[in-house]
Amino acid sequence: MKCPYCQTDFHGNPVTLPLDSDTEGAWGAVKHICPACLRIVIELVCVQQFSGAGKGEHFTNPKKRFLAYPRAAARPAPPPEVPKEFADDFVEASLVLADSPKASAALSRRCLQHLLRERAGVKHSDLAKEIAQVISGHMLPSHLAEAIDAIRIIGNFAAHPIKSTGSGEIVPVEPGEAEWTLDVLEGLFDFFFVQPELLKQRHAALNAKLGASGKPPLK
Repeated sequence: MKCPYCQTDFHGNPVTLPLDSDTEGAWGAVKHICPACLRIVIELVCVQQFSGAGKGEHFTNPKKRFLAYPRAAARPAPPPEVPKEFADDFVEASLVLADSPKASAALSRRCLQHLLRERAGVKHSDLAKEIAQVISGHMLPSHLAEAIDAIRIIGNFAAHPIKSTGSGEIVPVEPGEAEWTLDVLEGLFDFFFVQPELLKQRHAALNAKLGASGKPPLK
């Protein structure tokens, strides 16, 4: 399994504790210790029958199996280049996605609006108009501009204007809307933060090579 803390793949020494049974089957808890970061990971499993308790997984072909602790996000955390003010909203939106797509979409819309204001330099307005500014101003590559416009289209801002005027409000969402908004944020994070940092590192590496060969650095 992959450790939800440090993302290391490992095959640990699980400890199984049968809990109880209901109409779905027999439920139990499985504890793992990540050998890399030494933190506890607990799964809940539902099986036909447990064959015992203690070290190892004393069951086969679980009907259900999901992470109970720590609470896992629906997708990986943003890259380290993404500032905390944006990453925190993204992580929280990912965490609540399965439980409340409405809450997830509200957090993502708020993050999107903050990102467009701080990085795309749009004039402060409502979210729909700020998206229009980005598109008409050609501030982003065409694929990202189209992806942002899809947020407005999928979210049906005309029918739910509060999504635009109060981007952080929890209101009904369309199927796939919350997931798509997270997808768009990942693309914007790459454009605004990851790629510029990679280019900066490559620029520094090239200048180091030029300097080593006695040539002037690039500006």
